[in-house]
Amino acid sequence: MQNAPGTWQPVPVPPYSPWPRISRLPRAELEELQRSALRRYVREELYPFSAHYRKLFDAAGVKPTDIREVRDLARLPLTTKKDLLEAQLDPARKRDFVLIPSAELVKRHWPLGKKLKLLIGGQAAKDEFAYQYTPNFLTFTTGRSSDPVGFAYTPFDLEMLCEVGSRMLDVHAIPKDARILNILPFAPHLAFWQTTLAGFRTGRLILPTGGGKVMGTSGNLRMAERMKPTVLIGVPGFTYHLLREAAEKKSDLSDLKLVILAAEKVTPGLKQKMAESLAVCGAKDVVISGTYGFTEARSAFSECPASHSESPGYHLYPDLGVFEVIDPVSCKVLGEGETGELVYTPLHGHGTVVCRYRTGDLAVGGITSEPCPWCKRTVQRIPSELRRASDQKDVNLTKIKGTLVDLSHIGTVVSGIDEVEEWQVVLKKIHDDPHELDEFVLRLSVKQGVDREFSEKHVRQLIADATEVAPNRIEYHTTKEMLEMLGMETELKEKRFLDLRPK
Repeated sequence: MQNAPGTWQPVPVPPYSPWPRISRLPRAELEELQRSALRRYVREELYPFSAHYRKLFDAAGVKPTDIREVRDLARLPLTTKKDLLEAQLDPARKRDFVLIPSAELVKRHWPLGKKLKLLIGGQAAKDEFAYQYTPNFLTFTTGRSSDPVGFAYTPFDLEMLCEVGSRMLDVHAIPKDARILNILPFAPHLAFWQTTLAGFRTGRLILPTGGGKVMGTSGNLRMAERMKPTVLIGVPGFTYHLLREAAEKKSDLSDLKLVILAAEKVTPGLKQKMAESLAVCGAKDVVISGTYGFTEARSAFSECPASHSESPGYHLYPDLGVFEVIDPVSCKVLGEGETGELVYTPLHGHGTVVCRYRTGDLAVGGITSEPCPWCKRTVQRIPSELRRASDQKDVNLTKIKGTLVDLSHIGTVVSGIDEVEEWQVVLKKIHDDPHELDEFVLRLSVKQGVDREFSEKHVRQLIADATEVAPNRIEYHTTKEMLEMLGMETELKEKRFLDLRPK
């Protein structure tokens, strides 16, 4: 409704967030909060309005009222990215994962009090219902799949995205007067929008540049020198490249206090190399933190400020979602502290929704419920050491000395080597013959003055110790050549792994 001429109304402040209270509740209260949210969500949202999960529950012989505890989720089959992709490519099923209510479904599944509010609430109640359930925004998955999967958001979901973003800023301890430079790539991807909306929601100054593809390295550096950010947020590869360039140019980044790295995992070695570049730019004692997120959760989770060599893990939101840890082979649910694949179920949210979604991420050390030693929050935490549980399925390396190789682990090792500037893993066939053996080529650029013979022995040994396989050969390139091969300023996400073998 428009204001009458000459009148003024204050801008509404963001709604109160329960996060400060929830993040420090006793364990028993957190578990009860999660149970209550799970029961409500399954009975009033997931089962009634998702065509896919109605069929799945019914086929498994599980009633929505059977899901009373987190452990009861194990009665349901797991969901994979393949399930989402197959549904979205089928015209008859493309909306099966979207919550679509109807008058009949509401009448059948909602409790009386909730139905009465909708029935007697008039137009305002109808508008609120549409706000909750009408999709108006999309993000897409990234990764190895040639077909990205779209995730629909409703206005309610966007509010939740703002809420989760504000929680991330709180965990990172970003003050109200922060100046945030967001160098994440501009795209319909979770990381960019959650970061940007977090600034909007909390009233913090934030400048999104769109990353290297939009403004290039020089444009981002000019913005950094002009804005004097106190917080820098970006993907690890481009952020490291930008800081290295800043160090070469002796740029003034002395106001920078915090670097947040999103979209990919971060090693202590890479954090240390970033810290060295920052020190050259006058930014000392900078905290470098990582995040963990994925499109299917429509949220990301943060580390709290800690040292480069230690990580407190990613702090979870027990009121908004459930994480399970399973054996990636048997799919058996594992206990606390056991290494396994992360499985996610949301407890809030409309639009596109998943349940018991296999992330493909292997949490080394599982999940812990112990209070964080750094910030003392009591919510569960995921360890920072994550590996791709699916890499060994996606990339067949059995012909390299008969050993399967975890590509993400290779990346972790190489990115943490001090003398390495940039790197890329290439998989191909020997002599480009499709009938020949697989060949593992590692492309490197190293710091000026590094002895290549020593470097090659060192790198080979580190990779062999970590994966039991060494590269067939190492190719050396200039940093400029490597940046072009990686697509640092042309791709939304640099190309760290290239599989050139015939499909």
